[in-house]
Amino acid sequence: MIDEAQLVEQLKSETHREQAFRTLITLYKERLYWHIRNIVKSHDDTDDVLQNTFIKIYKNIHNFKGDSKLFSWMYRIATNESITFINQNAKKSQITSEEAQSSAINKLTSDVYFEGDAIQLQLQKAIATLPRKQQLVFNMKYFQDLKYSEISDILETSEGALKTSYHIAVKKIETYLAQN
Repeated sequence: MIDEAQLVEQLKSETHREQAFRTLITLYKERLYWHIRNIVKSHDDTDDVLQNTFIKIYKNIHNFKGDSKLFSWMYRIATNESITFINQNAKKSQITSEEAQSSAINKLTSDVYFEGDAIQLQLQKAIATLPRKQQLVFNMKYFQDLKYSEISDILETSEGALKTSYHIAVKKIETYLAQN
């Protein structure tokens, strides 16, 4: 198993870049897929955003300074690409990003890749009622089981603020589920 520092070094090296990038994709593709999927909802849209994320990582790896973990840096790119995707789709459809997300959730039932039941669908609807940052924090903590320190690196927010955001999100979701 290659360590992160070696991988970054190889990604920045012209001679090892292609092989290192294939390794990077193998190591992180599934985790990034589910992170993006929790934001954009649709499998097909997730594939598009994931591809854009890896292109951006490939083009910008030389800008990675190592101040955070490679994983955190890539998650930040994936998060930003996902939000940009939602905002662009909303703009094209002349609706708000909240309406675009609500529409994506309503389409989940016809998504052959969505394996959730009615309860999972209700949870997705509850999450969609949260402000964007609370959605991100909740998804990363609840579905991906990331540590607050990792989420802090990805979202560039203090751990205390994240804990508060997560707690508020959980309360809002509980209230939504109790009422629906």
